[in-house]
Amino acid sequence: MLSNFAPHSFVFDGVECASMEGFLQSLKFESEEVQVAVCQLAGVAAKRRGMPRDWKSTQTLFWKGQAIDRHSEEYQDLLDGAYDMLSQNDGFIEALLATGDERLTHSIGRQDPQETILTRAELCDRLMKIREELQDAAGPH
Repeated sequence: MLSNFAPHSFVFDGVECASMEGFLQSLKFESEEVQVAVCQLAGVAAKRRGMPRDWKSTQTLFWKGQAIDRHSEEYQDLLDGAYDMLSQNDGFIEALLATGDERLTHSIGRQDPQETILTRAELCDRLMKIREELQDAAGPH
């Protein structure tokens, strides 16, 4: 339920996203129209729609017509913003809080940012940060 493939919907920057995977795969497309369509996808359908895309040779992704360097602070801010919006989805909140204080890991994703649009660390660090913020907001148990 914490996978990017999970169908947790959210709205980011005015665009409806059916899942985090749909949002992430949309970043591979320069066309805003295509991005909006890809954001509507979840799971394997989203993953397949983003393949194959030649972003790796330029390390450039896109959001709303703007080119973004994969290795920039701007890109990390974009990811933070999307995860902030995802963290408002009730199903996502419930699944994340159900992990308690366990260390979150991901064994499927890649670690090299030149090979993936979201590394294992980028995913897990964000999930743990969001969980901590949710737990703090809930107050003492």
